[in-house]
Amino acid sequence: METWEIIQLELPKALWETAQMVFVSTLIAVVIGGAFGLFLYFSSNPLFAKQTIFYPVLSFVVNAVRSLPFLILMVVLIPVAKWLIGDPYTPAGGTVSLTVAAIPFYARIAEGAFSEVDHGILEAAISTGASKRLIFKGVLLPEGLPSLIRGFVLTIISLIGYSAMVGTIGAGGVGDLAIQYGYYRYETGVLVIIIVILIIIVQLIQWLGDYLAKKALKK
Repeated sequence: METWEIIQLELPKALWETAQMVFVSTLIAVVIGGAFGLFLYFSSNPLFAKQTIFYPVLSFVVNAVRSLPFLILMVVLIPVAKWLIGDPYTPAGGTVSLTVAAIPFYARIAEGAFSEVDHGILEAAISTGASKRLIFKGVLLPEGLPSLIRGFVLTIISLIGYSAMVGTIGAGGVGDLAIQYGYYRYETGVLVIIIVILIIIVQLIQWLGDYLAKKALKK
């Protein structure tokens, strides 16, 4: 097949598979990773009841997962994906690796975002007797929202790059397309087009994220 024929037939499916993997893994990472980040923040902040055992344990787990290069993590998680999904060499199987990589990544981002909140505001909220839940909803989330949005965008962009690595084991997406046609079949045009499209997508996501962060900052 010619380059344009390959692009027309295969690219829409590859982009859809990548979008699915990135969307699902990012959504899970924001929910679970955000919760972990909040727990890390509460358990390490001297303004709250400091849990000396909980923080080191969770922090170690987060750091341990983050220390693994994604390619190694992906290979290690193949049996887990096989147990959960059945076939690890599918977009669903690739999502497992992306999710495991994204959760500790966003957890640290969330912890950092909450740590940037002014202690004076927190002290004022604590002095009124506000619960941790109320402090989160009324202080931490609104004040940390710009940083959380930027971290969300950073997570998406990182996962787009990781999703290309998932293609090296045949799990679908643009990475798989680039390997199968651009590398094994020497279709350089396919590689160039995929690179250009990914650059455009990342630039648009970054622009939208910066815009939303600035809007949140003004509020």
